[in-house]
Amino acid sequence: MEIPHPMDHVARLQADWRRERPDVDVSPQGVIGRLHRLAARLTEELHVVYDRHGLGEGEFDVLCALRRAGEPYERASGELAAHTMVTTGAMTKRIDRLERAGLVTRRRSDADQRSRIVGLTESGRDLIDRAFTDHMRNERRLLDLLTPTEAEALETLLASWLSRMDNPSGDA
Repeated sequence: MEIPHPMDHVARLQADWRRERPDVDVSPQGVIGRLHRLAARLTEELHVVYDRHGLGEGEFDVLCALRRAGEPYERASGELAAHTMVTTGAMTKRIDRLERAGLVTRRRSDADQRSRIVGLTESGRDLIDRAFTDHMRNERRLLDLLTPTEAEALETLLASWLSRMDNPSGDA
C-alpha cells in the first residue's frame, strides 16, 4: 500500500514517470529518491559547521578518528584510512593539509620504521573538541525536526537496512 505524500520533487518525478512509463514500477523512487535528496541536504547542513571551523569533511573525519583513539590521540596512517573509509592516498593528502595547519604531527612507528604514526597536536585537539561539540549540536538541531518516536523508528530502520546491505548473505 502506497502512503500518499505531499507533491514534493520526488512525487512529481514519479508522476511524470508513471505517465511516461506506466510499465515500470517507480515506487522505489519514493524511498531512494527522498533518501538521496535528504543526504544531499544533510551534507550541506553539516558542511556549515566544518566550514565554520576551517575544516573539510575529510579533515574533520581524521581529527575525529584521532580524538576517538583516546590518549595519546594517535593512530597509524593505515589505521586512520580504515577508520575513515578512504584510500591511503587520500589519507596522505588529508594528513598533509592537517600537518601544514599544525593540527597533527607525523612520526615513524617504533614497531615498523616504514609505518607512520599520526597524532593530534594540542591545537588539533582543541579544534576538534570545539568542532565536534558544534557538530553534535547541529546534528541534534537536524534530528529534532522529527519527533523522538520518528527518530527512533528511523534509526532502527536505517540500521537494519544498512546491515542487510553490508552483509547480504546474512552471515555474522
